[in-house]
Amino acid sequence: MIYLDNAATTYPKPNMVYESIMEAMKEYGANPGRSGHRLALKAGRAIFETRELICKLFNIDNPMNIIFTYNATDGLNLAIKGLLKPGDHVITSSMEHNSVLRPIKTLEKVGVKNTIIDCNIDGSINLEDIKANITEDTKLIVTTHGSNVTGTLFPIKEIGKIAKENDIYYMVDAAQTAGVYDIDVKDMNIDILAFPGHKSLLGPQGTGGLYIKDGIDIIQMKEGGTGSKSDLLTQPEMLPDKFESGTPNTPGIVGLGAGVRYILDRGIENIRKHEQDLTSYFIEELSKIDIVNIYGPKDIIKQAPVVSINIGEEDSSEVSYVLDKVFNIAVRPGLHCAPLSHKTTKTFEQGTVRFSIGAFNTHHDIEKAIEAVRNICSEI
Repeated sequence: MIYLDNAATTYPKPNMVYESIMEAMKEYGANPGRSGHRLALKAGRAIFETRELICKLFNIDNPMNIIFTYNATDGLNLAIKGLLKPGDHVITSSMEHNSVLRPIKTLEKVGVKNTIIDCNIDGSINLEDIKANITEDTKLIVTTHGSNVTGTLFPIKEIGKIAKENDIYYMVDAAQTAGVYDIDVKDMNIDILAFPGHKSLLGPQGTGGLYIKDGIDIIQMKEGGTGSKSDLLTQPEMLPDKFESGTPNTPGIVGLGAGVRYILDRGIENIRKHEQDLTSYFIEELSKIDIVNIYGPKDIIKQAPVVSINIGEEDSSEVSYVLDKVFNIAVRPGLHCAPLSHKTTKTFEQGTVRFSIGAFNTHHDIEKAIEAVRNICSEI
């Protein structure tokens, strides 16, 4: 199968990811931080090494500021619900995933106010709109780094500067960019960073993380055993223990570490160039087909390797079905868990057929996808 659904989860993973997971399961499958024997200590060291690798990727100083979660959604919920209190105001955008919008809308019930900035039809955001909606109660700005629908890249460094100048926290959803685009939490003034392990970080499903800058008071969403301060009936305040109750997904976290190590070894700039080259060619060739509508910037400098299209008025799910059953190509149709993004791009009724390119796709894959789209168009 030609797999072009990497925005949902990357597949395949590097062999070192599979191997590291199996090694953790078979060679040191003990409970980290809960015992003093050699297997538990080895598991604990392996988890810490993954924290260090993530710090290197995002220019984070303290590995203990990395909180492991089950996915980006888990981290976004933790940060949004744990930070905002009644009376606070949060600014976000119409290009966000439901992992951002649903927690924010849920907090309306307890008196947290929100402003959703309407983006342009290509998914881009106007920085002046952010500035104009800041109030004395604004506590947080949260935006995507790259849209999961159009691939549109947000100017997160500039948004971080606006937040810093106004003494507001800035949180970035890096679900579509972590592992492909440079993210420097210090240079970009990012206070909180949520990322999945299973997408471009090349780790397994069920992994992800949240970076929390020192000094930010976030309430934990669960309490329990942490392996530390076991004499207390209250949750420890130190990081990462405050947010990591219960037995961690050691094999998954070790697999995530292997994925990050692969990125660092191959070079994030090399991965990015590979994906950009394929995406640029894909957009260029699809643009030659009159009946194909392409959404987003259609500019590789402004767009991650996510390309959403429609073929005339054809149902996006039907097109996806044909791509799968006839051409053996995996894509994703529909609204992509981001309804406001589709209203912004005028695709809410039809949805889109989303092609998302990953580190292991080839020029041959893209040629086959273009050929398949042309064949489908010829039958309409």
